[in-house]
Amino acid sequence: MQYRVYTAKSYKTIPQVQKSLTEEQLFDIDVVSKVFPFKVNNYVIDKLINWENPLEDPIFRLTFPQRGMLKDEDYERIASLIREGASEEKIKAVANEIRMKLNPHPAGQKYNVPEINGKKLHGAQHKYKETILFFPKQGQTCHAYCSFCFRWPQFVGIDELKFAMKEVDILIEYIKAHPEITDLLFTGGDPLIMKTKILKQYIEPILEANIPHLQTIRIGTKALGFWPYRFLTDDDAQELLDLFKKIVDKGYHLAYMAHFNHYKELETDEVQEAISKIRETGAVIRTQSPILRHINDSAEVWATMWKKQVDLGMIPYYMFMARDTGAQHYFGVPLVKAWEIFRDAYKQVSGLARTVKGPSMSATPGKIRMLGVTEINGKKYMVLDFLQGRNPDWVGKPFFAEYDENAMWIDELKPAFSDKFFFEDELEKLLKKEAA
Repeated sequence: MQYRVYTAKSYKTIPQVQKSLTEEQLFDIDVVSKVFPFKVNNYVIDKLINWENPLEDPIFRLTFPQRGMLKDEDYERIASLIREGASEEKIKAVANEIRMKLNPHPAGQKYNVPEINGKKLHGAQHKYKETILFFPKQGQTCHAYCSFCFRWPQFVGIDELKFAMKEVDILIEYIKAHPEITDLLFTGGDPLIMKTKILKQYIEPILEANIPHLQTIRIGTKALGFWPYRFLTDDDAQELLDLFKKIVDKGYHLAYMAHFNHYKELETDEVQEAISKIRETGAVIRTQSPILRHINDSAEVWATMWKKQVDLGMIPYYMFMARDTGAQHYFGVPLVKAWEIFRDAYKQVSGLARTVKGPSMSATPGKIRMLGVTEINGKKYMVLDFLQGRNPDWVGKPFFAEYDENAMWIDELKPAFSDKFFFEDELEKLLKKEAA
């Protein structure tokens, strides 16, 4: 299939859009896309969306901006400017004001930028001691944009909100100097948006460096869900698969971190063939997704998705909470409900799918999991623990919060049995040290 991309400027040329959406619905998309990035491709349009009822379709909601993604006040500010025929510059200025209210750097990302010999690695993040994240400069876009994406600031043209790095030599220098690093995660954007010859310029120097403590190379990508032809018919598809095999043959564990948000993304012949080809290289595919209102907030969706992933030879890995950024008010699911959905789905699958962990918040202190709800002396409490922490000693220690059926994030919870959560004082010291 020839690759075609549609944006806020061109999506109205899509025949299915012209046929299925009203002028009011098109206007909603126009308004919201002034604030949030919007891009979709012809595979998503032709293969994944049910155009008989698009507004109720999870993949339509996953890729097309929804009116509720903007709070009413912000929606009306942009809508009024469009109706008045305001200039693009004026609309952009207001859109930027709105963006700055939406927590563009969640989970303390600004604290995670590593440094070596006085040089900051502005295209990397090192939050957990074993894993460093790397943002290739040419990988700061995607085959299509997820409407919920917590990295939306990468795509809206505000340079100070971007993480991107071109030079790989300083990355290698940093990894060599930190023997605790075992995992290197290529992320973005989507690193598989790059042509293979560009990706090789990042990967091959790392392979040639022979760093003894580096064991795993991870690639975080939505390519299987949004453009499986990357592994099938793109002109460098085989070259990419050969690169995967080269990584494995070099002795690294290649972890393909696949983002699937709904089981519908697993149903096409193309994605199933692409999964098979990736697995033939020796790569291991692990799957992850946030739990999202309007898209996958039911136990049946998750159980079906996990079962299908296992059937196709993949390993369910994470259920995340929608991060406290962007349109969390629209997509977010309360922690208690997310845990109930997770538990109900978990009960429906065999042990092979119970590799999945969650629901997990990627928050400033670390990856905090909602373990469940318990009763003590007749009163309900929420039980949480750390799957990862800024201090590794926090990991695996259960702690308690006051029961709050509406809370979506750790910052909205109140500690039970004390004035502070056990990690708060140390976290404050760590953040001061990292900001210095």
